[in-house]
Amino acid sequence: MSKTLTAYTCSSCGHQTPKWMGRCTECGEWNTLVEEVVRAAPGRRPSAVRAEVRPLSEVPADRATRIPTGLGELDRVLGGGLVPGSLVLVGGEPGVGKSSLLLQALGAIGAAGMRALLVSGEESPAQVRLRAERLGVTDHVQVLAETELEAVCDAIALERPDVVVVDSVQTLHSADLSSAPGSVAQVREAADRLLRLAKRDNITIVLVGHVTKDGSVAGPRVLEHLVDAVLQFEGDRYRFLRVLRAVKNRFGSTNEIGIFEMTDAGLSPVADPSAAFSSGQPSGPGSVLLPAIEGTRPILVEVQALVAESDLAMPRRAATGFDRNRLAMILAVLGRHAGVPLASSDVFVNVAGGVRIDEPAADLAVAVAIVSALRGQQAEDGLACFGEIGLTGGLRPVGHTDARMREARKLGVSAVVAPTGTAGFDGVAVREAAGIADALAEALP
Repeated sequence: MSKTLTAYTCSSCGHQTPKWMGRCTECGEWNTLVEEVVRAAPGRRPSAVRAEVRPLSEVPADRATRIPTGLGELDRVLGGGLVPGSLVLVGGEPGVGKSSLLLQALGAIGAAGMRALLVSGEESPAQVRLRAERLGVTDHVQVLAETELEAVCDAIALERPDVVVVDSVQTLHSADLSSAPGSVAQVREAADRLLRLAKRDNITIVLVGHVTKDGSVAGPRVLEHLVDAVLQFEGDRYRFLRVLRAVKNRFGSTNEIGIFEMTDAGLSPVADPSAAFSSGQPSGPGSVLLPAIEGTRPILVEVQALVAESDLAMPRRAATGFDRNRLAMILAVLGRHAGVPLASSDVFVNVAGGVRIDEPAADLAVAVAIVSALRGQQAEDGLACFGEIGLTGGLRPVGHTDARMREARKLGVSAVVAPTGTAGFDGVAVREAAGIADALAEALP
């Protein structure tokens, strides 16, 4: 008979310790150790099966056909579709549309002749039916309302579906553990068992995960290491646009994003995201157009800035859709190399439409938007900016210039301010600038 033991597990990194401590010794987080009841495993006996070791060159390459989800934007983020036998984790804010997106994908997979199963731990079959009727996918999806992990695994092994969606992994609980559903031990156990089931029976399993207040997937960090792909569904429930991006993908790129529009009939892929994010013209002082690159896709977005006198000892610097640390660097460069006084001003930066831009090519557009807002001077119509700003005030060239200008020209941009050495493009004039001061003179004469 195994002995019952108590351990303390960090809810941030999954590190275990035999006694409680205020701070986790592994990740350094405070007050994250949670008591868990674990059972010591029986003594391990030597295996009778000898493991086979062979050269990598003799291993046959698996050219498995991907499973299309019926949603082009989702397939783009996955790298061409779902890989058989893979485990995918999808996270996002409550109400952003995770369940609707995956139910639509299950409906398309079922309509293509494959077996699709939805394991619902948060909704009853009747509630799932109401949602499926709204999305028009009631005829090709099977549903299982169960939260016991052993029963879910047995049902999947018995039915042998091609694709399974578990909504959500935090609702599953194993009878072998006495901790509550959603705890570190339960989530780790559920992910481990489902991973072994997916690899053994070549079943694609998609897990829906909750997120914490800082936007990361809830549960132990080891959960993201176990799965093959981690998809983050971003967007404001009060806006109609949603962005799906890959945080981790063993079978494709992590630079691609998918853009969806929330409608009464579910999530609809957006074929022309530039038209959705920008009108092609600045909306006033503090607004600048940016031809950005997300993965292999060019997107024309509008960068907005607001500068106001601060009544605080420490002026506020806030950014939505842009890195706040990068914003602080740009403000320092503007003050040091362009003579723009911002030390006593609140600065707010926003990328319109809810999209997040992480590439350094957005530096110049953000700087021009800030100076435009400070001066109350609107950039001329048909002008866009892109370029990386260095700490010395110089501008560094960026890649994919042809794709950026082609997308900008499509929405009416006739001129761009870019670093020196940027090649021209048919129909788009290039105003070259060696440094930030020159760029401001070209964009805001």
